[in-house]
Amino acid sequence: MNPTTTAMLNCLDKARAEQQPFPHWLLEDVLSTRACAGIADLPIEAPQPDRYDGTRECNNQSRTYLNAELCSTSAVCQEVVDALKDERSIAKFERVCGTDLSNGNLRIEYTQDTDGFRLEPHTDIGVKLFTMLVYLSEEPELADAGTDLYDADHEHAGRAPFARNLGLIFIPGDDTWHGFAERPIPRVRRSIIVNYVTDDWRERWQLAP
Repeated sequence: MNPTTTAMLNCLDKARAEQQPFPHWLLEDVLSTRACAGIADLPIEAPQPDRYDGTRECNNQSRTYLNAELCSTSAVCQEVVDALKDERSIAKFERVCGTDLSNGNLRIEYTQDTDGFRLEPHTDIGVKLFTMLVYLSEEPELADAGTDLYDADHEHAGRAPFARNLGLIFIPGDDTWHGFAERPIPRVRRSIIVNYVTDDWRERWQLAP
């Protein structure tokens, strides 16, 4: 079995369910050790936008996806894609999270956030059926770099633990407010954002092969 498929199935068996401020699941050892380190070490420079405006769209021109082009040159990227397309992984996601991904298309973004980055509290757009973040950086200086969770009034209500190969899952909805409150980022904050999206997703080139 694909090593990341094995890791993912095992981590979902141990997923920690939380209900506040909205249902979410905290994960450990999400990817294989090789895949986690391999993606973090991809020879891709971190984007240096002129400014961060509280959205990821501010650096649209330099965003990176585990799409056909990248997977054709990276075995670890293809390993992650294969694991997330594996019927066993999808079935386990559905079972753990109580959702239906049968019509989902896989989209994986590789992010490298630098000092000054912030994300305003937001909910994911309706074409996203599922969101999982997997953190890749291992530097201890990034211990407080997890995703921030907010309540319905946009008040800060928690922060996901951040360390290499920890993760966070939630099913996008009207109450799933999350973001990244501005704070120092002393080292590059690397992660992947995994979404299963509906067929209405227009940027088909972003999708995993």
